[in-house]
Amino acid sequence: MTKLGALIFDVDGTLANTEQEGHRVAFNRAFAEAGYDWNWSVSLYGELLAVAGGKERIRYYLNQYRPDFQPPGNFDEFIANLHRAKTQHYRQLIATGSIPLRLGVQRLIKGARSQGIRLAIATTTAPTNVTALLQHTLGDESPAWFDAIAAGDIVPAKKPAPDIYNYVLRQMDFPPQDCLAIEDSDQGLIAATQAGITTLITVNNYTKDQDFTQAVLVLNHLGEPDQPFSVLAGDAGDNQYVDIELLNHLHHR
Repeated sequence: MTKLGALIFDVDGTLANTEQEGHRVAFNRAFAEAGYDWNWSVSLYGELLAVAGGKERIRYYLNQYRPDFQPPGNFDEFIANLHRAKTQHYRQLIATGSIPLRLGVQRLIKGARSQGIRLAIATTTAPTNVTALLQHTLGDESPAWFDAIAAGDIVPAKKPAPDIYNYVLRQMDFPPQDCLAIEDSDQGLIAATQAGITTLITVNNYTKDQDFTQAVLVLNHLGEPDQPFSVLAGDAGDNQYVDIELLNHLHHR
């Protein structure tokens, strides 16, 4: 029986609730800055989240909701520039400290490091977004804690394709059966499980009604000793918060 060797984290919605008050707000600011009256409401953004990737999300929105829109110049370049502006607005939001880590994330990351468990990230968000979030929540040195940070367009096919997880496994030179992924969405779950990685889910408002039957455990958050999690599916035993002991137990199932 192998011991858990690595934890692989998704970012948006998993490390922090970045979607609703982070990315959505940044998209709207970029649209306004460019002179467009597009506004992604909380409910509309929930629908757009079914499309993985920011540039892909803009393209989907324009095709579905603004079919008559004619971009100035090259369409791909227009989307790339708009997304680049959005990323700058997102980093400004992160820098204000308005998007904290989710409950239990910092404790679990530090616990893993103290026990020699390797850390990695597998996300569709831009690499600069990941670095900014880590540095503003865990400290300037924290990106170096992760053996692999796979982000953005580093692979051509985004989640639910397993490519980003397969990339992480190659970068770490590590077998999937020695890893455990922590995700928040059905797309992330499909991607991780297709790569052969046992997956724990912590839901958020956008993902709570999705299908997580393939997950080893589904929780509302990772919990803290004084703020226990709620089990939505699976068996956490007598545990009230996620620690390395629980993860080892889940990994061995």
